[in-house]
Amino acid sequence: MMQNAVEITHLRKSYGKHIAVDDLSFSIPRGEFFGFLGPNGAGKTTTIHCMTGIATYEEGSIKIFGIDAKHDYRKARMRIGFSPQEFNAGMFTKLWQVLDYMGGYYGIPKQKRRRRVEQLLDQFGLEEHKDKEFRELSGGYKRRAILARAMVHDPDLLILDEPTAGVDVELRHELWAHLRELNKKGKTIFLTSHYLEEVEMLCNRIAIINKGKIAVVGAKNDFMKDGKRLEEAYLKVTKGETY
Repeated sequence: MMQNAVEITHLRKSYGKHIAVDDLSFSIPRGEFFGFLGPNGAGKTTTIHCMTGIATYEEGSIKIFGIDAKHDYRKARMRIGFSPQEFNAGMFTKLWQVLDYMGGYYGIPKQKRRRRVEQLLDQFGLEEHKDKEFRELSGGYKRRAILARAMVHDPDLLILDEPTAGVDVELRHELWAHLRELNKKGKTIFLTSHYLEEVEMLCNRIAIINKGKIAVVGAKNDFMKDGKRLEEAYLKVTKGETY
C-alpha cells in the first residue's frame, strides 16, 4: 500500500477560547493535486501552519510522508515547500539572494545551491530580474519568486496558499502550467485558493472546510455532476446545506 503524502487525524487547534480547527481528519495520496477550500476564517491557514510547524496544536496528529510533523519537525519540514499568501521575503534583498538564502536554510552546499538558483530563475522566467531587490518586482514576479523559493530544496510536497492572488490572467495561466508540470513530475500539491476556476482546472480531489471542520471531501467530478460548477457546491456547503 502506497504511503500517503499527508495524513491528518483528529487535529484540534485553538487560539485562546477560539477553536480554529476542530477534529480535522483527511489524507492526501502521493502525487495528488489537492484543493483545500473554505471561506475566510474557516481554518485553512491554521491547518497549513500546523502542517508546516509555524503553529503548534493541542490534539491529533499530522504525518508528512509518514513523518510526525510535531515530534520530528525538522525531518518533516524538509519534505515540504511552502508558498505563503503574503510576500514574506526581505524587501531590500536581491532576488537571487532570496532563493540562495532559502537554500542555505535547508543546508544545501554553496555551489549546489547556486546551480539550483540559476535553474529556478530560468524555469520561472526570472533570470533578467535576479539582481533586482524584491521590492522592485511587480506583483506577478513576486508570486513567481515566492513559488521558486518554495522549490529550492526540491520538496516532495508543495503547499500553496493563494499562489495566484493579485496576478493578471496571462500570468495566472503561466503559473498553472508550471504547477501542472510539477504535478506531472510527481510533486504532491496542496492548494488553497479563492479562485474556484483555478481549483476546477488543477485539482483532482477537493476538501471544503467550514467553521473549523471538514464539511465534505471528494473527487472533483463529484462536485461537478450534471454540468454544475464547483461554485454551486461550494456555496451550498459553506451555508451548511448538502449539495
